[in-house]
Amino acid sequence: MDAQMKKGVLEMCLLHQLSECGQYGYPLMQKMKHYFPEVNDSSFYVILRRLHKEGLTEIYYGESSEGPKRKYYRITDAGKDYLAQAISDWRTMKSIVRSLGIS
Repeated sequence: MDAQMKKGVLEMCLLHQLSECGQYGYPLMQKMKHYFPEVNDSSFYVILRRLHKEGLTEIYYGESSEGPKRKYYRITDAGKDYLAQAISDWRTMKSIVRSLGIS
């Protein structure tokens, strides 16, 4: 899959996961690796950092039973708006492709 297309889809999927609840980065990455096995671990963290830098997610720290505090991510209101637009764009793209006979 084209890298740019994959990046956009992966961003949408990460934001969707975070829209359900705040999550610790590592389990979120492991879940996404199941669906995107060719994406290396560092790429997930790069995307999470960029989403945070763009104000689409926020970071909070939770207690860990072992070791240092863990960094959690949750979606912001701006992230919810961005996600809604991404899903709308995705549905439009699927409809166009389907109407061209590609399924």
